[in-house]
Amino acid sequence: MSERILLIDDDVDDQLIFREMIQEIAPPIECIVAGNGVEGLGILAKTQPPPAIIFLDLNMPLINGWECLERIKMNDRLNQIPIVILTTSDNKADKKKTLEQGASKFLTKTADLGLLRQGIREILKAERLVE
Repeated sequence: MSERILLIDDDVDDQLIFREMIQEIAPPIECIVAGNGVEGLGILAKTQPPPAIIFLDLNMPLINGWECLERIKMNDRLNQIPIVILTTSDNKADKKKTLEQGASKFLTKTADLGLLRQGIREILKAERLVE
């Protein structure tokens, strides 16, 4: 069985770009997508085994990334999953706060798709999901 990752992001274009990048970088990895925090938490509650890594947007409707991160970190079954904040924010305070809340990494979405792909590849490599 291949590894799974979860993307929680409400932007449909970003979901598409992310999935394409994962397909290019690591075709065997299954990419599950949730359109908001409520959907993401629902997927996490029923997915066995849980995903190897979670990519989480901050600015979403219903439950934002901050609250989603907090709820995941309070769950004993899920709190060891690395969480990468993937957001348009490049605010240093946002980065500091999410890392203090337990996020593993903070990756700013950029219009430079090559740079974004490289950032995603480095994260997957660090988590030993790709060579």
